[in-house]
Amino acid sequence: MNARGALGRYGEDLAVRLLTGAGMSVLERNWRCRAGEIDIVAMDGDALVVCEVKTRRKGAFEHPMAAVGPAKADRLRRLAALWLERHGGPPPGGVRIDLVGVVLPERGAPLAEHVRGVA
Repeated sequence: MNARGALGRYGEDLAVRLLTGAGMSVLERNWRCRAGEIDIVAMDGDALVVCEVKTRRKGAFEHPMAAVGPAKADRLRRLAALWLERHGGPPPGGVRIDLVGVVLPERGAPLAEHVRGVA
């Protein structure tokens, strides 16, 4: 695994801890299909959550929360629809797309922020 992959994996591990600490249950990590990848699929009560994780080092060009623009949001919606198609359809609570942004400072603990319903 290269440095970028390791950074992403570390951010996803932190995101899983953040989500499970908030009472969600993780169903799948790094679900892939021809259209792309979903970082985390989880349940929040009776709602399915498709979660994108963005990890950046402090001082990076773009803050992680700025990384999901309209094109990325559309792709996440398409991926969520494909996941649902292959896993029996939407749950009673519907589907939500969330973002976890992780910033790694030069020193100290990472900062993780969870934003619900970004797309």
